[in-house]
Amino acid sequence: MNTDAAVPADWKALDDFAAGIDTNRLPATDGLIGQRWLLERSGGAPIDLRFRTADRVDWTSGSASGTDWYEAVEVADGVYFLARTFADRPYVSEVTAVHLPTARTITVVSTIATEPTPGVPRVSQEFFAGTVDIGGVAGPSGDVPGPTRDLIGWRAVYRYSPNHLYEHVYLSSERYCWQCLIGEQRGHGDVDLATTWKLAPDLYVFTFREFLIPVAATWLYNLDAMRSTGRFFGLADDGAVRNAPGGAHITALGRVQYPDDGQPA
Repeated sequence: MNTDAAVPADWKALDDFAAGIDTNRLPATDGLIGQRWLLERSGGAPIDLRFRTADRVDWTSGSASGTDWYEAVEVADGVYFLARTFADRPYVSEVTAVHLPTARTITVVSTIATEPTPGVPRVSQEFFAGTVDIGGVAGPSGDVPGPTRDLIGWRAVYRYSPNHLYEHVYLSSERYCWQCLIGEQRGHGDVDLATTWKLAPDLYVFTFREFLIPVAATWLYNLDAMRSTGRFFGLADDGAVRNAPGGAHITALGRVQYPDDGQPA
């Protein structure tokens, strides 16, 4: 049980709400087995990925290399949610949203701090635009992915399972509000730090970083299909690192239109 005085006594930890929150999630794919991808991103060395099995990938980046766990979910034709963890860096996870039609990518690196800092989310996130080369495919096209304000003012509910229903309100480019309508967290809600990047039309990477518990999440929204695919990364109540899958059907509730002189940050 969480003993932090700043956290409400009945506040739920990651393990409390994560069980079953992947019920409506799209399944992982084994379609990358035998493929080789070269990821390049701003501010980092290229990453050579060689997919060995359905969940093991050999990678090389500069002088570093290894074989680690991965998961790939094809959320639309040629669009992938690619998650990776590292045996020698358990407090780090990476998610890369890949759009093969344009060869564009967005990578989110989530890092759990070794110690908490009051007033700062325990899990931080960095964002990188990039490209993917799978061989025999044309080079990158279209807009370079980056931060977007497209979701501001939008309100929607997310059904992860019959026992998990949440409402989101996208307040600004930096914060969103959530509340649990059905589930372990029923009656709970908060305003947390959030970041949204646009990958392609109707495809968004949405992330949030919680203040009250050491958890961040990375999602790939497919608003054409009204589905979300993602992962929660953080610490369970016992301090163990968790990387829990989630996914939902999305139902839009509406959108607030702000006057020109009252736009949120």
